[in-house]
Amino acid sequence: MIVVLVLTMAAPILLNPFPEGSSLAQFNAGYPDLMQRFVIFGIFAIGFNILFGLTGYLSFGHAAFLGIGSYSVVWMFKLLNYNVLPGLVLAVIVAALFSLLIGYISLRRSGIYFSILTLAFAQMSFALAYSVLTPITNGETGLQVYTSDPQWLRTAGSPDMPHLFGITMRATETVSIGGWSWVFNFGYYFCAVVMVLAFYLAIRIFRSPFGMMLRAVKSNQQRMNYTGLNPRPYTLAAFVISGMYAGLAGGLMASMDPLAGAERMQWTASGEVVLMTILGGAGTLIGPVLGAGLIKYFENIFSKINDGVLHQWFAFMPDGIEDILVGIVHPFVGKGWHLTLGLMFMLVVCFLPGGLVEGGQRIATIFRRDRKSGPVEEQAAQKRNAD
Repeated sequence: MIVVLVLTMAAPILLNPFPEGSSLAQFNAGYPDLMQRFVIFGIFAIGFNILFGLTGYLSFGHAAFLGIGSYSVVWMFKLLNYNVLPGLVLAVIVAALFSLLIGYISLRRSGIYFSILTLAFAQMSFALAYSVLTPITNGETGLQVYTSDPQWLRTAGSPDMPHLFGITMRATETVSIGGWSWVFNFGYYFCAVVMVLAFYLAIRIFRSPFGMMLRAVKSNQQRMNYTGLNPRPYTLAAFVISGMYAGLAGGLMASMDPLAGAERMQWTASGEVVLMTILGGAGTLIGPVLGAGLIKYFENIFSKINDGVLHQWFAFMPDGIEDILVGIVHPFVGKGWHLTLGLMFMLVVCFLPGGLVEGGQRIATIFRRDRKSGPVEEQAAQKRNAD
């Protein structure tokens, strides 16, 4: 909890380690839009981990709840006003209702059949939002707020953009010291506080008797049935809680940018949160947050590296060698950043099944062994000298 709190509060500084004029400044990620994505998708991954990490049920349809949350918030903006709190409450409630319905049907099956059912529901939701429910979702154009919308609770002088009791999500303060520049955005910190609260709730769920029952479902559901316990209410509750997290994440996305589109409900978005959770460490607390941050960093930073940047990196080399190095690195950056992510995912699955968290634990174990072995070796050396 302390680690997450420090990382989120100090993110504008930690993510801008290089001066603006340096050649490494392109690796800085401390701008509001990207930082907001870090924490929003962190919430999405935390919620998914409650279902997948604890129960072992792999859902490929969680993007449906992400999209539902976004649509709910935008509709609240259109009908009431731009205050984000009512929209987020509605997003969580609507996502809970939809996840209750989808989970009640999908959880009649397990394993690959459950995954296929959730994928089918997500694709049906996407199709409905894209074409059938156009009066509600505005189809492929996407739902947004217009000046002609009623906004019944909007008062004169209130901001014409998403805000929290008058403080807009875009409110920003920039602090410059020397070559460094740090951007402190209100929208980011609002999302960060929500993520910290969501993370704390996940800790309580993991360490509760309810979390123990979910682990029992993952460990051996058949043995659990033999003891007379019905696992289905527990798995359904986990599915609904996970869907509420996804709806909250979708609502925050619309709160930062008041636009909702059907593309947020595609199966690729569901697959992305699966990658985030496995890459960071399924079943761990901080793993999904790390996985979400890593994938979004690759998507927004590595994808911007083009041949011009590569030539700048290798300009100190002779021309022939420079061109060879650029040709080698080119497929892994820019539009090919997915290749780098795919290779990283393969390495993690093969050598670190527990994700990045397991890697950190192994490194910590090595340091502990070195610290313990140090005094033992000194004692042995002193004993040899005495002999």
